[in-house]
Amino acid sequence: MKTTFKEENNDYVMYFEGRLDTAVAPTVEKELEPLSNCSGHDIILECSKLDYISSSGLRLFLGVLKKAKAVGSHVYIKGLSNDIRSVFTMTGFINLFEFK
Repeated sequence: MKTTFKEENNDYVMYFEGRLDTAVAPTVEKELEPLSNCSGHDIILECSKLDYISSSGLRLFLGVLKKAKAVGSHVYIKGLSNDIRSVFTMTGFINLFEFK
């Protein structure tokens, strides 16, 4: 799993590449820390190269959403594959996030 953080057009963008599963979740959680200080910035979770997401990965996304909402920021998910979109649909996460 590879993550890359960038600030683009006043948004915080986190790029995900590979499998976001239980084994890598603790490492990815640490890599998501720059998103915690998002006041004044919206967050984009760029998932076009994300191959798989487990329940642990979904929990991490939910944590980002809760922190962002607490400071009035929005979280957008971009580039979901059909398979991962199905996971979001089956779990109800499709109703929690905004998509680009």
